Amino acid sequence: MYRLLVAQVLLGCWIVAQPFCPSQCTCVYHGRSDGTGSRSVLCNDPDMSDIPVNVPVDTVKLRVEKTAVRRVPTEAFYYLPELRYLWITYNSVTSVDPGSFYNLKVLHELRLDGNMIATFPWQSLKEMPSLRTLDLHNNRLTSIPVEAALYLVNITYLDISSNKLTTLPSDLVDIWPPFSGILPSANASQKTVLGLQDNPWYCDCRIAKLIELSKMTSIPVVLMDQVLTCSGPENLAGVLFQRAELDQCSKPSVMTSATKITSPLGSNVLLRCDATGFPTPTLLWTRADGTTVNVTVVQESPGEGVRWSILSLHSIVFKDAGDYRCKAKNFAGNAEAYITLSVDGVQASTSSPPINITKQPDDQPVTSFAGTKMPLYTTLSPALTTRAAMTTVPPLTTRKSPGPGGGIQRSPPAGDKPAKIQQSKGGKGSLTSEKSKKKADLKDIEVVEETSDTAVLLWRAEGLPSDSPLTVFYFPYGAKDDKETVDTEVGQGKLLLEYLMPNQVYTVCLVTKGSVAGKEQCVDFTTLDNGGEDGQNKILMIASGIACAVAVPLIVVLLYKIVCLCCKGNSSRNNGPDDDLSKETYVKFETLTMKQRTLNGQANDLWARRQTQESERMLLCSRSSIDSQMTYKSDSSRSEYLC
Repeated sequence: MYRLLVAQVLLGCWIVAQPFCPSQCTCVYHGRSDGTGSRSVLCNDPDMSDIPVNVPVDTVKLRVEKTAVRRVPTEAFYYLPELRYLWITYNSVTSVDPGSFYNLKVLHELRLDGNMIATFPWQSLKEMPSLRTLDLHNNRLTSIPVEAALYLVNITYLDISSNKLTTLPSDLVDIWPPFSGILPSANASQKTVLGLQDNPWYCDCRIAKLIELSKMTSIPVVLMDQVLTCSGPENLAGVLFQRAELDQCSKPSVMTSATKITSPLGSNVLLRCDATGFPTPTLLWTRADGTTVNVTVVQESPGEGVRWSILSLHSIVFKDAGDYRCKAKNFAGNAEAYITLSVDGVQASTSSPPINITKQPDDQPVTSFAGTKMPLYTTLSPALTTRAAMTTVPPLTTRKSPGPGGGIQRSPPAGDKPAKIQQSKGGKGSLTSEKSKKKADLKDIEVVEETSDTAVLLWRAEGLPSDSPLTVFYFPYGAKDDKETVDTEVGQGKLLLEYLMPNQVYTVCLVTKGSVAGKEQCVDFTTLDNGGEDGQNKILMIASGIACAVAVPLIVVLLYKIVCLCCKGNSSRNNGPDDDLSKETYVKFETLTMKQRTLNGQANDLWARRQTQESERMLLCSRSSIDSQMTYKSDSSRSEYLC
């Protein structure tokens, strides 16, 4: 009896120690021979309407299937840190809260297929860093946002089939090989499985990469179903992806002005990149390591399918040297090109060396730097500006002058010899002062009034004769071999540049007589796009055509009326008024005369008809009457006129 009581107590304690299992679920513990195991929970009661909240905390696999659950609430599984498999399949779920999967750090597989989800919280995937399988097939998804690509990078099994998707963002396709840039691995087990079938795909440029992906072989991407068909547009409806040809889509093509550029330290540099493709690609400048470039960037699209971009680097230093990448991107694909920039110059020293005074053979002391044989008057070439407008600064040379009147002297512009020291008869040295000479140079060089094919170059001469020869040459940016040269005079101060190409960057340089080669002063400018002028011309042509179409018929009708009136007036003048009156106011009548009485004559035959001559016809008018028109032919008979 005692032993039986102890057994019952131990059995009760063991039951209490076991994890509690929800009443509508089944909990199974899978033990192993080594004493370890895992617990799985299955909840498939059709009357269950909410996600269970009292699941054992050591659950590894949770399945909620074929229930009446309609919503996955916030932090529904936060107390299950060991959960690795979560299946919520074939329920009536319509909404998933963004915080539903909080604290599921080790979750490996998430299946939500067979529900009615129209919008999925893609940002919730960041709560599951270990997730590799995501199954959303047989739902009601209509679109996937671009931001979803950030959270799907680590997913190796993605099933979005049997939804209502018509397109996919290009950035999402870019995370899959070969668009991701990852070369195919020799390990065949590392594959990305995609389920894309049974969606009403609209085959246009937006899914050009997806269509291209379906045509590829020997890539680490496996499609669950190779039979992917287009539902639109009408000319591609029912066509397989493998046979679909998108005529209006083309990958970008990138071209740079140069592949290698070497520029002096402190100069300004312009890097240009041109791209073509359809739809019109976008351009992005980065360094070789992928970091963005925080400098001035100018972009413009002169027409459909064309875009150019210019990167401006001002006062370059050594850290600006390196590779610059211009990346073009559109729905159809990506392309990129590199420009290597080298900086030429000597790193400036922070400390200035001591100065020593040495003597030349003619006993003239010369100042020089300690540790070097370079005299202080040696010309130090300044940094020249490349592809930008910058006034050249003349170099300075100095020499120690002997005698009481000595001092430091500035040299003339580069190319001239240093000023010499002259000895006077009294033994005192004199120095030819160059400060008194006015510095000769061109100032305020600029290009104004740019149009599509002309521009006006302005400059101001300082210290130069107005009749000094001046050579101006200009050429398209990066094509110095195609330069055009114009000779003029310094005093003109203005020059019209003609026969330019629209929407083109030009470089114009000015060279004065006697200047050293390579010391020309240049400035860049851009001509305008003639697209606006063409548009205005088209509008004017259309308006003129409409005006002509309306005005010409009116003019023809008016001329016809005028001609008719003229013809009618001429006919009236030719016929005269008598013809009209004869037609309208003259009537014909007969003359009745009395017969001579006879014996056998009857009483009724008293009158006889007599034909009247044309001259006997009388005019009847409103002021006359029959009575006034009767005349007597004889005394015995009287004529009467009856109308």
